[in-house]
Amino acid sequence: MTGTDFEHFSRLALARSGLVLKADKAYLVQSRLEPIARALGLPGVPELLERLRAGAPEPVVQRCVDAMATHESMFFRDTKPFEQIAAIAAPELVVARSPGRPIRIWSAACSSGQEPYSLAILMQELGGLLGGRRVEIIATDMSEAILSKAREGYYSDFEVRRGLSPERLKQWFRPSGTGWEVAPQLKAMVSFHKHNLLDAPAGLGVFDIVLCRNVLIYFEPAGKAKVLERVATAIAPDGVLFLGSAETVIGLTSAFVAPIGAQGFYRPCTDGVAPVARQTA
Repeated sequence: MTGTDFEHFSRLALARSGLVLKADKAYLVQSRLEPIARALGLPGVPELLERLRAGAPEPVVQRCVDAMATHESMFFRDTKPFEQIAAIAAPELVVARSPGRPIRIWSAACSSGQEPYSLAILMQELGGLLGGRRVEIIATDMSEAILSKAREGYYSDFEVRRGLSPERLKQWFRPSGTGWEVAPQLKAMVSFHKHNLLDAPAGLGVFDIVLCRNVLIYFEPAGKAKVLERVATAIAPDGVLFLGSAETVIGLTSAFVAPIGAQGFYRPCTDGVAPVARQTA
């Protein structure tokens, strides 16, 4: 799939979401837009792309752009960030924050909700360490459709078996129909909001921990840099940023730096000096 209509849609997706759609992604565009074309009563994707170039209604445009995002997720995906939150970030925050101040966590590009609910489970399990501190988890995604699924908190048997131990499944989920529903106390810890990572996170507040994982890999360098600069405006000076295992800040921004002696997470860099990682037993 090539041509003027495809090129227009590629530019549209880049401008709206930061996602890069080159010619080798034509198969992806075909497979993800085909259901939308059928729902609109169009013969196929070429006709849908033509309509987009001619000026489709905004809801149709946004639906097509949203469809390009990859919503692959699982509970406790890549366990290391969760281990580091428990061993390093959370103990540091308990020392640095007053008991009355909530610990605020941002799950950016949260997809269908497995990451923020995993964070809620982790924070519940760290309850004694936190000394009764309240935890606020803000989860964002640019797709309203995927946020609706996340808010519902209902997962198939296959989905809960990906990353959840039998013990955690039994404690934090309730059987519901042929699947499982997130326990009410976890839902109460998470609020979901529509947000595009290319936009300023105005209104979300300042966070102590930010997870923006496995999303920058879909952006071009300029888009990655822009997202990181946006995140930098919403993280506390002593906060912690977690990226995906294949992602980095190197060569993209000076707003974050890897602490000396640490691996897998980043700190805001306010004075040009890399902080030293503090390991907490």
